[in-house]
Amino acid sequence: MMTQRSTEQWRALDAAHHLHPFSDTKSLNEQGARVITHADGVYLWDSEGNKIIDGMAGLWCVNIGYGRKDLAEVAKNQMEELAYYNTFFKTTHPAVVELSTLLAEVAPDGFEHVFYTNSGSESVDTMIRMVRCYWDIKGQPQKKTLIGRWNGYHGSTIGGASLGGMSYMHEQGDLPIPGIVHVEQPWWYKHGKDMTPEEFGIQAARWVEDKILEVGPDKVAAFVGEPIQGAGGVIIPPSTYWPEVERICRKYDVLLVADEVICGFGRTGEWFGHERFGFTPDIFTTAKGLSSGYLPIGAVFVGPRVAEGLIAGGDFNHGFTYSGHPVAAAVARANVTALRDEGIVAAVKEDIGPYMQKRWREVFSQFEHVDDVRGIGLIQAFTLVKNKATRELFPNWGEIGTLCRDIFFKHNLIMRACGDHIVAAPPLVISKDEIEQLLATAAECLREFEQALKDKGLV
Repeated sequence: MMTQRSTEQWRALDAAHHLHPFSDTKSLNEQGARVITHADGVYLWDSEGNKIIDGMAGLWCVNIGYGRKDLAEVAKNQMEELAYYNTFFKTTHPAVVELSTLLAEVAPDGFEHVFYTNSGSESVDTMIRMVRCYWDIKGQPQKKTLIGRWNGYHGSTIGGASLGGMSYMHEQGDLPIPGIVHVEQPWWYKHGKDMTPEEFGIQAARWVEDKILEVGPDKVAAFVGEPIQGAGGVIIPPSTYWPEVERICRKYDVLLVADEVICGFGRTGEWFGHERFGFTPDIFTTAKGLSSGYLPIGAVFVGPRVAEGLIAGGDFNHGFTYSGHPVAAAVARANVTALRDEGIVAAVKEDIGPYMQKRWREVFSQFEHVDDVRGIGLIQAFTLVKNKATRELFPNWGEIGTLCRDIFFKHNLIMRACGDHIVAAPPLVISKDEIEQLLATAAECLREFEQALKDKGLV
């Protein structure tokens, strides 16, 4: 560490100079931020020496786990050889060429082209411009409208926040921007009523068709969705949903886009979430697991239809100073190689993922105010409910989730509250013993939480 200070000193300096993302700065400064100093595997340590289980892999991103010295060595070597050069103006470099070649190998057939960004938000904004540019090239400039989903999350840039369906984000900055509309999310527990999940999946997909017809098929450029809605609370659509959405998009000549920023690079047990759900997008966006968070990098995978159009269309006037940054590209290549060659993605599908899902359901289904226990691979959630028999949710959505999340945090377990959904997405390298430790701690926290509900007169 560059300097050694006390926790109080770090907190004071943080409060004096650092504006945190997605935070009530005044409240945070009064409380004091928790100072994370180092990490290894699935664990973090804070400045007070507490060992913390990271049940969220950072922000859904540290797929390979913390402390990989081989990735640090790759970064060092690349920095010494070529610390930076751009990919504008008819130049490239070995690091980005090798990464692009590897990504074409691990991607589904047909995805031979990638465009580089620095984050998931930038990948989404890039996709928006690609989609609209594609239709311009095809002589249909009126096809501008993109359809997203309420409670979907596509980043916090102006385009990404508009496409996402988080109303609290729309309230700041006059969002959404024109040309973006939304349909309801495919959450069976809340919206399915008396339908089976399979019946509901078809109905939820038809909401997309209804919106296409409302806007006009000649004006709709694309439908965009996360295979599993991550920050929306790990909303897993029924098996019938995505194939029907794909059929509808093909029927009306609407591009289909998968936001794979969370699901990509092994989280669901497949390399990409759309493979798990049996559909083929025209474009998919990535970031997070591409480098396991070790360096900022994102990539937009472009299928043959759109790639051929863009290539034939001349200049695509879009990009970033750090698109395909050599150090980030070299680290991403080492990370993706390790996910493949060390069998990490395969283990999520065949071993550790099924183990987590079995134990997750066994542990959490027993609680009085926990329902809709769900998950795939190493992404899972449950919902805090007032009455399981009637599927009654708590009022003041998010208040109860925050109460529960804070109890977890107090007991050195990081799981996230998305409204009243409690979600987890640990590093893909988590062991079965570490899963048992996570679950045992979480169960202890939930017992404390359910007692707190009674003590506060909330149930």
